[in-house]
Formats: sequence, C-alpha cells, structure tokens
Amino acid sequence: MSHTILLVQPGNRPETRTFSDYESVNECMEGVCKIYEEHLKKRNPNTPTITYDISQLFDFVDQLTDISCLVYQKSTNTYAPYNKEWIKEKIYVLLRRAAGHNE
Repeated sequence: MSHTILLVQPGNRPETRTFSDYESVNECMEGVCKIYEEHLKKRNPNTPTITYDISQLFDFVDQLTDISCLVYQKSTNTYAPYNKEWIKEKIYVLLRRAAGHNE
C-alpha cells in the first residue's frame, strides 16, 4: 500500500490540471478507469451501459496532455514520479487480474 497522487491535465490550458490521491497504486489505476468512464458517460449520456476495451482506454490516456503518478517510497520518504507508459502498464496488469477473477 503506497500512497499515490494522480496528476492529470486533459487539455492544453494549465487550468485544466487536477490531482487526486489514493491509498494504493491499484486504487489510483481504478481511478484512471473511472475518469475514462465518466468521459464516456458525458459523450454518450443516453447510453445505459458503457463498455470499452483496453485499447480505447489507452488511446484516451495517450490523448491527455499530461498524466502522471507520484508514488510514495517508504524507504526514502519521498514520492517517485511515473509517466503515461507506466500507468498503462499498471492498468493492464490490474485489468488482466480482474478479468482472471471473473472467469
């Protein structure tokens, strides 16, 4: 369990920047999925169920101006930065694990 801060800048303007914090990396990756799901709901307000695949989620992450994570490192008492590619890798592992539990 490492405290994780998610930094997101969806648009080019600095005022679109937001951050949220989570108790763990996995919670943070679930948060990224929720951001995408909210984005889909806004674009498709009349669709009762939203479905997507991982490539669509990754395309969304890629089109964000910036997204990164700061993950607390207990050993050094600091936060380490991680980029889009790391986030996509962690989401992939999380969703693969979730899919494995559903089979």
